[in-house]
Amino acid sequence: MKTSFGSDNHSGVHPKVLKALEDANQGYCLSYEEDEYSAQAGRVFKSFFGDQSRVYFVFNGTAANVLCLQALTRPHHSIICATTAHLHQDECGAPERFTGCKVLTADTGDGKLTPAHIKPHLTGFGFQHHSQPKVISISQSTELGTVYTPEEIKELADLAHNHNMYLHMDGSRLANAAAFLDLPFSAFTCDVGVDALSFGGTKNGMLLGEAVLFFDPKLSQDFLYVRKQSMQLFSKSRFVAAQYLAYFKNDLWLENAQHANRMARYLADKVSNLPGVQITQKVESNAVFAILPKPAYQQLVKKHFFYVWDELTDEVRWMCSFNTQKSYIDAFVNDLKNTLL
Repeated sequence: MKTSFGSDNHSGVHPKVLKALEDANQGYCLSYEEDEYSAQAGRVFKSFFGDQSRVYFVFNGTAANVLCLQALTRPHHSIICATTAHLHQDECGAPERFTGCKVLTADTGDGKLTPAHIKPHLTGFGFQHHSQPKVISISQSTELGTVYTPEEIKELADLAHNHNMYLHMDGSRLANAAAFLDLPFSAFTCDVGVDALSFGGTKNGMLLGEAVLFFDPKLSQDFLYVRKQSMQLFSKSRFVAAQYLAYFKNDLWLENAQHANRMARYLADKVSNLPGVQITQKVESNAVFAILPKPAYQQLVKKHFFYVWDELTDEVRWMCSFNTQKSYIDAFVNDLKNTLL
């Protein structure tokens, strides 16, 4: 495949994660998270998020989001998210189908919800003809590459809890947010009021498997059954857990995320002064959003794969990952310059 800036999912698996899978592929092991790999991974998660946290593995990010929300809601509830949220734009209606809930959205500009975005949806409490607001769902980092501060998240959590609601976080790129904030995971999740977290690794060097975390054990009381009924229980769970053990060992997750973020910043710096190129979002994680002339990106995409984010405005998205190299970016920028001539 030609050089891709289309998605961090386009990258392969980090060699250390592959080695962990090979090492785990020895002999026999109990299944369904009754193995020592899963137990050890659970302890590592607790070291990040506290003893009160409960962690469960699922196959992918959509399942992590949907099952988190299913555990927090009943079908007469509503879920509030940004218009750009993955659960609204890119999960084919799965949250609504499997939770039965109404998904309400707010246009944010930068992908980040604020109380002002949410308050118009906080109506009809106790009114039987109205879906009852129950969950605020945010992405960290957002689908536009921006990052919430702990203070911003706490404000949303307080708003949710004051209305007997929950705060869910889609953390498919949580490592990139942590690298940008230079903070431990807990500082912008459980410590500031997040109730449930979808924790991703596949965009940052893992092969497959995501984690669902609840920070109040009561919220996960029936999750074992929800996960099984939803066909998301791994049998050979050691192979998911082994990846996470490698991912966390010696802060590989942080090394990967820091590199991806640096490459995005390097790319943004290289293109920001080119004629006809306009960076549209703050570069706070591993994504660069830019507007450029349509003939330029139509020519450029023939050699370097990336997605057009908004055809109406000619906005594109360029993603970097743990194995993006400066040489890839230099070649990309050189070709971009040629299309702008």
